[in-house]
Amino acid sequence: MSQENVAIRENIQDLLDSRVVVSVSPHIRNEVTISAIMYCVLLALLPASLAGVYFFGFPALKIMLLGIIGAVAAEAIIQTLLGQKISVRDGSAAVTGLLLALTLPPTIPWYMVLVGSAIAIILGKSIYGGLGNNPFNPALIGRVVLLISWPVQLTRWQNPTYLFSKSIDAVTAATPLAILKNEGLAGIADVRLLDLLLGNRSGCIGEIAVLAILLGFGFLLWKGYVTWHIPVSCIVTVFLVSGIFWLINPNQYANPLFHLLSGGLMLGACFMATDMVTSPMTSKGMIIFGMGIGLITIIIRLFGGYPEGVSFAILLMNAGCPLIDKYTKPKAFGRVP
Repeated sequence: MSQENVAIRENIQDLLDSRVVVSVSPHIRNEVTISAIMYCVLLALLPASLAGVYFFGFPALKIMLLGIIGAVAAEAIIQTLLGQKISVRDGSAAVTGLLLALTLPPTIPWYMVLVGSAIAIILGKSIYGGLGNNPFNPALIGRVVLLISWPVQLTRWQNPTYLFSKSIDAVTAATPLAILKNEGLAGIADVRLLDLLLGNRSGCIGEIAVLAILLGFGFLLWKGYVTWHIPVSCIVTVFLVSGIFWLINPNQYANPLFHLLSGGLMLGACFMATDMVTSPMTSKGMIIFGMGIGLITIIIRLFGGYPEGVSFAILLMNAGCPLIDKYTKPKAFGRVP
């Protein structure tokens, strides 16, 4: 090897030594922390939370506080018992507790909220190894267990009582979806889409004010913590499938806008399905994931025994998430198929 080639090789090696850093993964780093994301999610849930307090008064606020306190306490206790570092300050337990509370009726007894929060943390999160390892959305695990255990209390609704209202009597009333399931189109003839959008109806604490939910989701979208793929594909699927049935027989099936604005579709699509841990990693996978949630939801609503199906749809698609990731992950650069 000539001296010229040796000199060139040494120069290249010096260049590599000065610019290439050998280290363990991750190699792509970002200043955004788990705590920053979680507290932004709490901030994004503020409009829906305030709307719930406005429509259902201080009982709704009590349920939200119980949900957060119960989840944080459950995580601190289980981590202490397991000898793990207590990580409640990262905000993930508070997010789980608040999301659970927002999916509950304002009439639920206080002790059920604490039981649901403990179940969400222990069975939905800690049992799998903590944050980042859970395959299912913890808040929905808590809600579904409560629904199966206490179906009467979890389906007991009331009309909005409004904060600071002079009337102290709460009037029980079924949700629009329950009325549709039991009475058909005649039962929802007087339901206005504007009331569904703004939240002037019975339902869960955080699901009734669709406009407030969209405002919070817009904030997360602006921050870049979520993408449009899951919510849009879910909502579009519900709209298209319900729209097909509505066009076939408008005397039997509800307007697709009714399905979009009723129940927990918006809360589930925007804040539950977009959970980073339990949703696919690729854009294509997210679209498939959202379409699956929308399809299962509308099938349950139209043909199932429950008037609502968002919780079950998200949990079922959570179970299919590893399979979606497997078949939608991009091929390695330069790899021959």
